[in-house]
Amino acid sequence: MISARPKPARVAATYLGLVVLPAAAAVVALLAADIGSEGPPPGGADRGSIVGHPLARLFLAIAVVVGACKLAGVLARRIGQPPVIGEIAAGILLGPSVLGALWPQGREWLLPDQVLPQLHVLAQLGVVLFVFLTGLELDLGKLKGRGQLAVVVSHVSIVAPFLLGVLLAVPAYERFAPDGVGYLPFALFLGVSMSITALPVLARILVDLGMYRSRIGTLVMTCALAGDVTAWILLALVVAVVGVSSMAGVLTTVGLTAAFAGLLFALRPWLTRVLGTAQAQRARLVVQLVLVGVLVCATATEWMGVHAIFGAFLFGLVLPGDSAVGQRLHGTIDNLTTTLLLPLFFAYSGLRTELTLLGDAGMWGWCGLILVLAVAGKLGGSAVAARAMGTNWNQSLQIGALMNCRGLTELVVLNIGLDLGVLTPDLFAIMVLMALITTALAGPVVTGLRSSSTDNLDPDTPPRDADPPPVDPSPADLSAVDTDEPGAEPAGRRQPGHQ
Repeated sequence: MISARPKPARVAATYLGLVVLPAAAAVVALLAADIGSEGPPPGGADRGSIVGHPLARLFLAIAVVVGACKLAGVLARRIGQPPVIGEIAAGILLGPSVLGALWPQGREWLLPDQVLPQLHVLAQLGVVLFVFLTGLELDLGKLKGRGQLAVVVSHVSIVAPFLLGVLLAVPAYERFAPDGVGYLPFALFLGVSMSITALPVLARILVDLGMYRSRIGTLVMTCALAGDVTAWILLALVVAVVGVSSMAGVLTTVGLTAAFAGLLFALRPWLTRVLGTAQAQRARLVVQLVLVGVLVCATATEWMGVHAIFGAFLFGLVLPGDSAVGQRLHGTIDNLTTTLLLPLFFAYSGLRTELTLLGDAGMWGWCGLILVLAVAGKLGGSAVAARAMGTNWNQSLQIGALMNCRGLTELVVLNIGLDLGVLTPDLFAIMVLMALITTALAGPVVTGLRSSSTDNLDPDTPPRDADPPPVDPSPADLSAVDTDEPGAEPAGRRQPGHQ
């Protein structure tokens, strides 16, 4: 007769004593025997070493990266930061700047050079799927009729930092531009990298602050949506300029990309109808076909010369993300991407971030200058634009601080610049620090502004489960973002589940 259900403590103790400890002892014994063995075993030295086997080294590296990133993400949440801050920091800690400098042998043992190509491929797959999810969650229909305030703030939040980035390129070109890179692609890329707002990370911050359904949250998400689309288009243009050697080549690349985008948007009604009417029993097949479509579109734009992520982004834009299939796509891809693939991207970026290159006062001076210009262009430009449209200074600064969040999207752009040879390793390290600091500033600055308010600046923020309140059409208030739909949803199609 089977006894009653045992207590959890007894189950844990039994499992620990009879499974975990014997398994750990077996691993230790195998490692000890492997280290103490002399001479190459049958089949070659590499086959005889447990951790020296290429597949074992890859799996060990993935386990270390995912574990470190998730632990750092949990710690970041405990101090009020989005998990992506901790995960980016973990990638840097695992790289040459910290682990490589303090314990080179450990870094080589945990993340050996021979696994970096495999990590790079997996990281690129993660970026492609992440950008596809970003496009899938965006609803371009939300941009219609969003009011003058949203239009002005979104445009200024792109133009102001872009201009400062281009002006910064004038003195920075001689110091940082790689050999063979002209001023035009260098200046364009610096401008684009200063103009980024990370929409997924921003949405996570708004949820954590309880502002996702507020008027400020709606406005900022709408502006970030417009900025995201504009940034990817500008990035595609920059990649086209860098990748070809003549204006005719640039025009050909842009023309092919525009034709490809036009084809996808022409297919959008058909895709919406097909995916919207797909039966539940066929949802799995449809998800598999969509994944094939993501990779085909990424291949097409990579072949055209504007990077694979642009094709994935376009394909996500034309799919109905609010359909049942779209929600299943999000649930299927998001878990794999955020749990496994994106941490590998953070680690790969961290391995390329060499803070030791910033060893002298001059380099740290450049770092400070870039940080100041990035904040001035994004936070300052957005705040001044909102204030000029009649919003009070406290609300305007909240908008600017949120728009200054760069996060993961900035990291994607910077890695593209490094791959293309537009950025040098030292400038890449500076820009990664800038992205990390500006993202980390968003939450604390907004929290401080809200707590210091003397006039209840955001009374329209409802409880998490409450419906958005009706809009007061006062022209001096943030309700300028709303039009015919009181309490409209933020620009994303759903409250985000990923970072």
